[in-house]
Amino acid sequence: MDQQAMEYARYIFGVGKKLRRHVFTRMARLRADCSDCVIHDLSVAQLDLLMSVRGQGEVSLSGLAALLGVSPPSASVMVEKLVERGLLIRERSTTDRRKVMIRVSPGESERLDRIEQQVLATFVELVEEVGMETAARWAEVLRQVEQVLRRCEEGERGRQKGEQP
Repeated sequence: MDQQAMEYARYIFGVGKKLRRHVFTRMARLRADCSDCVIHDLSVAQLDLLMSVRGQGEVSLSGLAALLGVSPPSASVMVEKLVERGLLIRERSTTDRRKVMIRVSPGESERLDRIEQQVLATFVELVEEVGMETAARWAEVLRQVEQVLRRCEEGERGRQKGEQP
């Protein structure tokens, strides 16, 4: 393996962990400051699931599992906990009764919008701190990374279906 590639990979991985910790710390502060709101006792994984469902509008359980990169049984357990708390609604599809569709409960979308704005504020601060020119380069690099990840995911799905690489 190329030594320089390894050094870059190690650096990117390390900064990625710091960024994740930074966001998680901010989210923990949000939860602590918001004892009566929806995220007070939600895990980051549960909040991610809620935001993913909200972003889709309505999603099947298998679609949600794929979106989150978890198994359908894992997604089902997380969804069940959020349904019990009244944050999600799980219903049979009107077009295909075999499918279960999941959506955010009425009234929760507005709260999730506020939470998302607070989380995005963390990234706005970072963008402002590094400057717009650097942020534009960062966004371009992330677009390229996203394309590579998409190709990897498509290749993985093809292998799972038995297709040849």
